[in-house]
Amino acid sequence: MTADGQKAAQHSARHSGGDKLPAEELPLRDIKVVEFVHTVMGPSCGVVLADLGAEVIKIEPVGGDVTRRLAGSGAGYWAMFNRNKRSIALDLKSEEGRAVALDLIRGADVMTENFGPGTIDRLGLGWETVREVNPRLIFCALKGFLGGPYENRMALDEVCQIMGGLAYMTGLPGKPMRAGASVIDVMGGVFGVVGILSALHEREKTGRGRHIKSALFESTLFLVGQHMAFKSVTGKAMPPMSVRLSAWCVYDIFVTQDGQQCFLGLVTDNNWKRFCGEFGYDDWLADPGLKTNAERVHARERIIPRITAMMKEHTLDQIVVRLERAQLPFAPIGRPEDMFDDPHLNQGGGLLDLALETGEEKSTRLPVLPLEWGGRKLGLRRGLPGTSQHARDVLKEAGYDDARIDALFSGGAVQKPD
Repeated sequence: MTADGQKAAQHSARHSGGDKLPAEELPLRDIKVVEFVHTVMGPSCGVVLADLGAEVIKIEPVGGDVTRRLAGSGAGYWAMFNRNKRSIALDLKSEEGRAVALDLIRGADVMTENFGPGTIDRLGLGWETVREVNPRLIFCALKGFLGGPYENRMALDEVCQIMGGLAYMTGLPGKPMRAGASVIDVMGGVFGVVGILSALHEREKTGRGRHIKSALFESTLFLVGQHMAFKSVTGKAMPPMSVRLSAWCVYDIFVTQDGQQCFLGLVTDNNWKRFCGEFGYDDWLADPGLKTNAERVHARERIIPRITAMMKEHTLDQIVVRLERAQLPFAPIGRPEDMFDDPHLNQGGGLLDLALETGEEKSTRLPVLPLEWGGRKLGLRRGLPGTSQHARDVLKEAGYDDARIDALFSGGAVQKPD
């Protein structure tokens, strides 16, 4: 590990809480990835691999990835999905830049790309070309659609949420609404990781690489498949979640005395019994018409108003104590910014410290990969890379000497680090 990487890991361990897995024990520490990606889908695939220990080299265009400069709701993309990576910026439209890219691919285990349809082939870096350069390469294309009539369409997370029915299920009737995060981009990236790990396992047996593909539209369909199944099972179309008939007797948001909101879900008979015992609803426990969940669902018109009134008699803190004591599923309504101060995340090591590229000294704390490895979480080895920050080191590792590297810098095929 570099000195910068050691400092980052030590800083994360000191300030993020929890025991982090050291770099030498990370499961993908012997895997090298070259990524030609931008925005969310491709980078999310790469950050999962990088957090698991893979050496991820980010190929940026000269001038830097446009994701670095996104405003509006995209302002957090770069910070969230590009830690633990190294950067080199290449002019892929030049012969020298493409030659460098091919040399990096030659030494890689995995290549990922999420350019528009046909772009990677036009750049001379498509599967048929790179498999000749590196027969053991796992090539993961992260696209809008898998094979079929839509294959060459342009796609976005929101396009596929709307097209695949997720926005319909999220919003109100007649008012489709995308989910409140880039769930399809991230889902597509994670499915890309699943494919990559499967292909690496296969390569252990065959010695050969593999072309795999993950896509936004089909990731959306995987999420809404349960609603497609609902239609097949019941013969009825599933209404949007905002107006659905819940499968459970209590699965609602309630307002407390101090004006706070709390979700409560009673999804088993034991949940129901513990809730009634905690809050003194002995009459409900004795009611023969409320013995099963199905019976209670049809009695919601007399159950929900009573719970609503009870919730308004207690503050949120009082309710949380009692629901936690009864071991019931509940959740105060949280906002993303509330997570910075969440005691579970802070004490459990669920956040890592990360310096931001904002032109000033500024840092944040962002979620670690949602895994534990032998009881330990996966931390920070490298902070966010500067544009082409690691170009010289990456090229030296590929066999280039200083004179050749300097010539590439002066010719513009490779951007010189700032």
